[in-house]
Amino acid sequence: MKHYTHIKDLSDLKTTIKDAILLKMDPFKNQDIGKNKTLMMLFFNSSLRTRLSTEKAAKNLGMSVMTLDINNVWKLEFEDGSVMNMNSTEHIKEAAHVISQYADIIAIRAFPTLTDKKKDESELILKSFIKYATVPIVSMESATGHPLQSLTDAITISEFTEKRKPKVVLTWAPHPKALPQAVANSFIETMQLMDVDFTITHPKGYELNPEIVKDSNVTYNQNEALKDADFVYAKNWSSYNNYGQILNQDTNWKITKEKLGQAKFMHCLPVRRNVVVDDDVLDSDQSIVIQQANNRTFAAQIVLKNILEQL
Repeated sequence: MKHYTHIKDLSDLKTTIKDAILLKMDPFKNQDIGKNKTLMMLFFNSSLRTRLSTEKAAKNLGMSVMTLDINNVWKLEFEDGSVMNMNSTEHIKEAAHVISQYADIIAIRAFPTLTDKKKDESELILKSFIKYATVPIVSMESATGHPLQSLTDAITISEFTEKRKPKVVLTWAPHPKALPQAVANSFIETMQLMDVDFTITHPKGYELNPEIVKDSNVTYNQNEALKDADFVYAKNWSSYNNYGQILNQDTNWKITKEKLGQAKFMHCLPVRRNVVVDDDVLDSDQSIVIQQANNRTFAAQIVLKNILEQL
């Protein structure tokens, strides 16, 4: 694995999950693999779990870590042939090459505009670093995907399932802000690779990219979707067709204890209490969001370990 920007970059998801769970039992076993190696984390957008868990993962492997909040330092230019007489002070061609001399792996977090679908789907920032950097690139969430989160989710489901083929439901939930489709996209792509009974539910108008959804089961009836679920993953996303727009904030889509039934509740965090999900769900034993967040470290660690083994 040269880069990790999509769940399909893993050669074998099932084996990776097993390896991550074993690594979790002894996180310092491979402390020497990252000796004298450096991870550079570049944040075009802020982070809490991704930032801390990825840094911890790298240090568990013996790596040094450097962090740069890009947009708080200077503006990079990504367009070829641009006349740089405005706000941009450095071109990606130079920046990526220079950063590659300081780091053995570069990890990048860059959100979508949610205004320009074509630009967002081009993944300009991520793909520019892949093109011009000379070291492996790891996505810590991009305009269209969050493969570290979806690997985390796969690990968590594997740990908590009591069935060979659990029923997993991804449900849209209300939110006061327009949010990206990245987490939902990667979760769908990952569930398509797992042996689960998978359903997506959302209000009309919140259909996701059909090239990602493919033949996954989709219903507009949330109650029908949640029936007999083993895992319920709640996540808001803005409209894909009416790109980046909030079409409704129907509070009836909030997850309640009654709707959850006997299922485990999942969310990538941060979560808006009593908007996305009721307190009595989050504070119950059925909520595994904290355990899910803990697995962020081991998802990142197994990815970094696999890359380091090939350097």
